[in-house]
Amino acid sequence: MKPYRRASLVAGIAVFAAFFSPFTIGAAAAAESKKAAAPKTPAVVDSVAMLERAVARDSSKFDNLYRLGLLYMEHDKPAEAIQVLSRAVRVKPKDARALADLGSAFDAAGKSDEAQAWYRKSLELAPDDSVAICRLASSLYVQSKYSEAVSMLRTLLANKPGSVCGYFIMGEAFADAGIYREAIRMWKKVVEISPGSQEAVSAKESIDVLEKFIKGQ
Repeated sequence: MKPYRRASLVAGIAVFAAFFSPFTIGAAAAAESKKAAAPKTPAVVDSVAMLERAVARDSSKFDNLYRLGLLYMEHDKPAEAIQVLSRAVRVKPKDARALADLGSAFDAAGKSDEAQAWYRKSLELAPDDSVAICRLASSLYVQSKYSEAVSMLRTLLANKPGSVCGYFIMGEAFADAGIYREAIRMWKKVVEISPGSQEAVSAKESIDVLEKFIKGQ
């Protein structure tokens, strides 16, 4: 029996997003596998309300739109995030960061095709952005476009051998395919490159699961 299945990969993508995005994609799914989400603090709620009022007064200010979109994603409100981030990219259509984050909002809403289109627009402006590449590859993989996703990750790692997100997602892909020793090797690179980070903690947990599984075979 495989210790990693499709559900594990999708959960891993959600964990990846929390590490490599300024907000959490699929925060609810990640929380189910960890612990209940902490209650919203008054300060955070006030920040959302304050930005909503600011945007209502003037929807032409990019920074307010962008920050509100990120906060909506932190609160697992992708539909609202799509709405305000769409406005943000109309104000600044060449902001690669905002384009990629809009893609992440679409991914969180389960709209992979739209998400991938926005990631590609972002990469047209910033082709070396490893995080946008990882988000696109993750989205493609979850959509079963394995060859394109893995090819993209291999190219990324060849060009940027220090890409933590590339190794993290490649590890998930190998684990999903049942190639466990390669998955472990990828995750060990995450730990080597970024020791003590949250992504390294997740990688260590996954390594432990697979090494115990391999020993028990």
